[in-house]
Amino acid sequence: MWTVLWFRPATMSTLLLLLLLSNLCRLGQSMSREEKLKLRNQVVEMFDHAYSNYMDHAYPADELMPLTCRGRVRGLEPSRGDVDDALGKFSLTLIDTLDTLVLLNKTTEFEEAVRRVLTDVRLDNDIVVSVFETNIRVLGGLLGGHSMAVMLKDAGHHMQWYQDELLHMAKDVGLRLLPAFNTSSGLPYPRVNLKHGIRGPESRTGTETDTCTACAGTIILEFAALSRFTGDPVFEVHARRALDFLWEKRQRNSNLVGTTINIHSGEWVRRDSGVGAGIDSYYEYLLKAYILLGDDLFLQRFNIHYASIMKYISQPPLLLDVHIHKPLLPARTWMDSLLAFFPGLQVLKGDIRPAIETHEMLYQVTKKHNFLPEAFTTDFRVHWAQHPLRPEFAESTYFLYKATKDPYYLEVGRTVLDNLNRFARVPCGFAAMKDVRTGSHEDRMDSFFLAEMFKYLFLLFAEEEDLTFNVEDYIFTTEAHLLPLSLSTAPHTPSPPANTTVQAPSLPHLSAYVKSLWSEEELDDSNFDWTCPNTRLLFPDPAFPRNLRDPIRSAVDKSCPRPAIHREPGMGRPPLRAQDFMANNPDHLELLRRMGVSLIHLKDGRVQLVQHATQAVSAVAAEDGMRFMQEMMELSSQQQKEQLPPRAVQIVSHPFFGRVVLTSGPAQFGTDLSKSITGVRGFVTVAEPYSGCAELSNAAFVQGRIALLQRGQCMFAEKARHIMKAGAIGGIVIDDNEGSSSDTAPLFQMAGDGRNTDDVTLPLLFLFYKEGNILLEALKEYREVEVLLSDKARDRGRDVQEEEEDCSTDQTSPVPAATLDQSQVLVGMRDTGYLGTGYPRGQTVPPAGQQRGSLFEMSDWNLMTYWRTKETKKPTT
Repeated sequence: MWTVLWFRPATMSTLLLLLLLSNLCRLGQSMSREEKLKLRNQVVEMFDHAYSNYMDHAYPADELMPLTCRGRVRGLEPSRGDVDDALGKFSLTLIDTLDTLVLLNKTTEFEEAVRRVLTDVRLDNDIVVSVFETNIRVLGGLLGGHSMAVMLKDAGHHMQWYQDELLHMAKDVGLRLLPAFNTSSGLPYPRVNLKHGIRGPESRTGTETDTCTACAGTIILEFAALSRFTGDPVFEVHARRALDFLWEKRQRNSNLVGTTINIHSGEWVRRDSGVGAGIDSYYEYLLKAYILLGDDLFLQRFNIHYASIMKYISQPPLLLDVHIHKPLLPARTWMDSLLAFFPGLQVLKGDIRPAIETHEMLYQVTKKHNFLPEAFTTDFRVHWAQHPLRPEFAESTYFLYKATKDPYYLEVGRTVLDNLNRFARVPCGFAAMKDVRTGSHEDRMDSFFLAEMFKYLFLLFAEEEDLTFNVEDYIFTTEAHLLPLSLSTAPHTPSPPANTTVQAPSLPHLSAYVKSLWSEEELDDSNFDWTCPNTRLLFPDPAFPRNLRDPIRSAVDKSCPRPAIHREPGMGRPPLRAQDFMANNPDHLELLRRMGVSLIHLKDGRVQLVQHATQAVSAVAAEDGMRFMQEMMELSSQQQKEQLPPRAVQIVSHPFFGRVVLTSGPAQFGTDLSKSITGVRGFVTVAEPYSGCAELSNAAFVQGRIALLQRGQCMFAEKARHIMKAGAIGGIVIDDNEGSSSDTAPLFQMAGDGRNTDDVTLPLLFLFYKEGNILLEALKEYREVEVLLSDKARDRGRDVQEEEEDCSTDQTSPVPAATLDQSQVLVGMRDTGYLGTGYPRGQTVPPAGQQRGSLFEMSDWNLMTYWRTKETKKPTT
């Protein structure tokens, strides 16, 4: 159990003490020490695979492209929009990984990496970068590296030559970011030119008007640490001013902040509010700034915000965006994956129960789709299908394990490890998921994967003696960089009064501004919650956390088979059918009560049904309740059907072994691959004629194989009939529109020919030109190429065996649209708007089917040749 005690600082420099009390509660069967060691070693091996491939094939580029085994150099690769703003030609991944090396006991590699950074990295590049990303990844990475270097040097074994070189580089980065803060509000411009700053014509920046709340509010930890390490207050002053302005601009009735703000006027551009993309780390930094710096003001603000989050946004286990001016009105019907950090923040706050509930919802969504989709609906379907290997879920898993010592979270971590190895691991690192439904890949491995994912997973499985230093002496930034808590005792600048609106002075006048900040006002103690609940008292029953989790599991996974219900005649009231249910009928509500089904009114006007079989009036009534819930799930599913999902073409023969997965479109006729456990597996052959619009002249070669066909000249169903007649077991139609790709075009579904197509009994899939060319090049290179056609990618080297989950008696189901007032129904509505620009982690994410810049933007590179020759060229920056 982890109990966090907040000691109110007597002065601005008092250190916050965190007392981690373990072994107070063990729920269920603990994982053996040997098994934890095995998993810890597996984390280290996975890190080595990712890090060594970056160093071998990408360095000194900013990122590794793990499918093409080369570095991503900005300007040489097709633009990915805002995602590329993190790249500054400063060896981003190496800097971001520095303190991970030390945490994983790789001190020799750390020392070598520091020397490389000092020798190779240049910061005066004429390039426009994100202020937010450069702060948390580069400045944070250098400060974390400096913290580790000092710690190792003080220990007397390593880094004895170190003379604060990383800190000098960090100050250089800070000075290059400072011009972005020269606005009337104090909020930074979202982008800055590393060489030329802001506004000058050569800087190509200074024209932006908007930034996201997290972008402006996620500065204080790095900037304050830089000020206290160097003794120069200018950085902390600017970061505090930006936070002050955001606080002043909160909506005063709801105490919530919007997602996007005008950096000049302070007007909210986007008024939706949540805890995910665009806002997330603003809340995180308020609480962590209090922990690191010992300033009551930050805790006061966090507590006020947190109370509003729990009042308006939190609907356990869901976290739903609302409008800041009308917080009872939901802003959207889906959640994004960045909110997965929030249970971990709730653990730091000491609010364990909602953390358990939200984390469990996220875990069940993870199990359902293998990874958290970039966005998913309130009924847990995919909204945006990408997953760029985000670490936030692993982060919350680690914090919940530290808080509860429940071995359940070790098993959650094992699931994360297994999924990364099964679905994301490729010969040259780990590839982001382009579509979690099909398992297709994107040529992307972000630096945060090395900076964060492996830290949290290692700490999850490590014993205390596995660590070379005490991590409880440090706080994790949003990028998981380690900053020492001892900074709270370093010289610093007090904040201005809480209710004072501060105008940002120009840089030369900062000294006068600093002197004006020494007067403080007394804080209102009513806004403080100084202590966190002891989880032993909160959960006196060791099974209580499990009781919180079980109903949520049933709510997400509605596919569990239910036994047939045989009702004995003449017992009790007639069962209520789902299609007859009316939420405003008192008799129906009474029937629900007798069946153990309760009705919960959500804040957005919808209602949710939850069954607890033990609360039914009899065993027969409980069975009626189970049948009613199952009918309700089926009815809801029927009423919310969408278009057919994409399918997967997986190259399984040598040398690919299932590691390349191509997104394909389905046909509205033929074999339904979603109903096939194994899919269809076979070698591919080009049909003759390639159009497939006549009887095949190479039928002998096509028999027993999967035929490749070109789009055009006749109907898809006609092509299918011709290859069937030749004995093919499946077909792949390749687009004839040169340059088309699933990256940029919406999913394509092949329709029939207006006639009955029941005679077509093989699967037919559609590949756009770029994906199809990958397959044709493979066939040209290796002659014999075997593929698997399926609804989603299978395990490399073997088919994935679907495991049947145990089903509890507790079930949860949202009421289907047909049963409610249609003006109140929001589930199923699709928001096709973008997340906006400048979001954390490069969050400009278009709707599914419209993403750019992933796997197949490599027309001048032969994928197959690489795996045969293993030859690569290092880029230059």
